[in-house]
Amino acid sequence: MAIFKGAGVAIITPMNEDLSVNYEKLEQLIDEQIENGTDAIIICGTTGESSTLTEPEHVECIRVAVSAAKKRVPVIAGTGSNDTKTAVYLTQEAQAAGADAALLVSPYYNKATQKGLIAHYSEIAKNTDLPLILYNIQSRTGVNIAPETIVTLAKTCGNIVAVKEASGNISQIAKLMHLADGCVDLYSGNDDQIVPLLSLGGIGVISVLSNVAPQYTHDIVESYMNGDVAKSCQMQLRAIPLINALFSEVNPIPVKAAMNLMGKEVGSLRLPLTPMEEAHVQTLAKAMEDFGIELKKSL
Repeated sequence: MAIFKGAGVAIITPMNEDLSVNYEKLEQLIDEQIENGTDAIIICGTTGESSTLTEPEHVECIRVAVSAAKKRVPVIAGTGSNDTKTAVYLTQEAQAAGADAALLVSPYYNKATQKGLIAHYSEIAKNTDLPLILYNIQSRTGVNIAPETIVTLAKTCGNIVAVKEASGNISQIAKLMHLADGCVDLYSGNDDQIVPLLSLGGIGVISVLSNVAPQYTHDIVESYMNGDVAKSCQMQLRAIPLINALFSEVNPIPVKAAMNLMGKEVGSLRLPLTPMEEAHVQTLAKAMEDFGIELKKSL
């Protein structure tokens, strides 16, 4: 049974003026997402600035998300770390908080071997009952999770059930799905590759775009799943300029800027992330307006 099918939002973490977490706003954003078609809430991922959250903040964000979702959609907690012990702890805390699954980014900076990745993920898997999604994003972590490694983990750890693929390497992902032969669910980790990965057997996307266009992103996947591939493809291509603008600086700088342009008042970013460059703000604003998103304020 898949954790979810469709578009899950990699939700931002809103901040107060003093850069403390704005939990009240987080609850509001989760309600808006669910009311506008989002199929899952992914909390404390890269887009949620997990790397600068304290462990108590991290766990509280998960608790708030679970409470706000009210079982309407699954809540998937980002609990990965480059320290296996910390990843185990956060995953156990997520389970205790009522999360439905965990998303585990590959260990960053350490540059583990494939053998090390198997040991890392196996240790986490044996210490939780949650379904686990591996997160492959070499551009941020320095390490690629090889297709063979993903399949080994899925076949040896009963609760490793899916992968969020953000490698961008379509050939590698095709090889993964060939080797997996149905033993692992595939989610796109790149908004500009939703349809390509659906065509390889994917069942959805973990999306940054959903923060600003939740219904639209949901409909890309739903159209494909309902057999209207042409419509899904057309929607994917129409969104490319906006997607490119949302990644014109490192995520989540642009998406937070976009949400503030929409009047959502999600606050700023914690260092070392800094506010978006003015030239990029103008490009983003134009892409949003061209897409049909109403801007309610300027930055």
